[in-house]
Amino acid sequence: MDKNSFAQTPPMGWNSYDYYDTTVTEAQVKENADYMAAHLKAFGWEYVVVDIQWYSNDAGSKREEYQYIPFGDVEMDQWGRLQPSPARFPSSAQGRGFAPLAAYVHGLGLKFGIHIMRGIPRQAAERRMPVLGTEKTADAVADPYSVCPWNPDMYGVRPTQEGQAYYDSLLSLYAGWGVDFIKCDDICDSKLYREQPFSGWEETRMLHKAIEKCGRPIVLSLSPGPAHIGRAWEYGRYANMWRITDDFWDEWKLLKAMFARCELWQDHVKQGCYPDCDMLPVGKLGKGFGEERMTNFTREEQKTMVTLWCLFRSPLMIGANLPGLDAWTLSLLTNKEILALLKEGCHGVQLARTETMAVWKSKDRVKGTVTVALFNLSEEAAALSLPLEALEEGFEGKGEAGLYELWEKEESLTCSGVITASVPAHGVKVYQVQGK
Repeated sequence: MDKNSFAQTPPMGWNSYDYYDTTVTEAQVKENADYMAAHLKAFGWEYVVVDIQWYSNDAGSKREEYQYIPFGDVEMDQWGRLQPSPARFPSSAQGRGFAPLAAYVHGLGLKFGIHIMRGIPRQAAERRMPVLGTEKTADAVADPYSVCPWNPDMYGVRPTQEGQAYYDSLLSLYAGWGVDFIKCDDICDSKLYREQPFSGWEETRMLHKAIEKCGRPIVLSLSPGPAHIGRAWEYGRYANMWRITDDFWDEWKLLKAMFARCELWQDHVKQGCYPDCDMLPVGKLGKGFGEERMTNFTREEQKTMVTLWCLFRSPLMIGANLPGLDAWTLSLLTNKEILALLKEGCHGVQLARTETMAVWKSKDRVKGTVTVALFNLSEEAAALSLPLEALEEGFEGKGEAGLYELWEKEESLTCSGVITASVPAHGVKVYQVQGK
């Protein structure tokens, strides 16, 4: 199977982490899936992803002390493979795993995804549980010197025949459940391994091989970032998505920093391979972290974020509780003309960037249309401008061109061959440019 056929456009969906943290339940996943099917599916949103620690029976019970409880109460099968917590996912009981929930999501015309940590459970190694298809036990497959600094659940897997067999058995299990998407954590980058080899590179290859063998097209997403630009070829060869940032939250300084990150990675976006800007922290967030709240981003900042993600052609994963979306946020996520910038054939590039502004252009190679975005990165409203000739798209020498702003749905004209706009602080104007 060609992995580039798994995601011919950037994956779009919902992920449970920003709202539920480690505590999401089957009922909550279904509620969000139902909402996506009813309100977002028609606009290209299709993945429903259960994030971290779905296998934990006591997740969230000591949140004031631990996000991830050391040697907590986890579900495993006889082969040391993690299983959904039946207390949180009742349909998984009696060895059914995520198959019933995946079937429910598929029945809505959507796709189902899960989060995993790189490696093999430490508890499987401690108990010397057998590795399916081998004569080895988990302690022999595990690499106790390869660990995650922020999550205590796993050891790395040794790049051996038996280590590959472990990953093969894992992906065979997931394929049997009907998993369409895997977000693998502690594998794209590590805060620990800077001057010495990081086994995540080998484990990425093992996961890729296991997906090839499992007989099911499964999108592979690598987290966390920032990804290493020097390994761009490797990410593109073995994965479909890779994070170019650490966890992205609703802080302006993080959003502003994404312009430099996208500039660095803009030439590595291609069909089936997408540098990933991380989730969209919009709407209601944070319930699993202790207190539900609305996003800290202003409406202008949210438009800036969605515009940049789409121009860059990043995957889009909503972090909000979908049933709690208000009408404005729903409209933000269902702007067909902005979302059209994600499609194959479009290519976004940054034309200019300073401390106070940025300009991006996207060319639709199929339709021939040109879209330009003027971003105000400053703290005050500002008048921003761009000569038509800077687009290098046949507008040279033209004194006038038609403009259609994609957020406000307003038509206007350039003046003396210059696109000029009054842009709110932290905001954006996005124009489709039409020759006159």
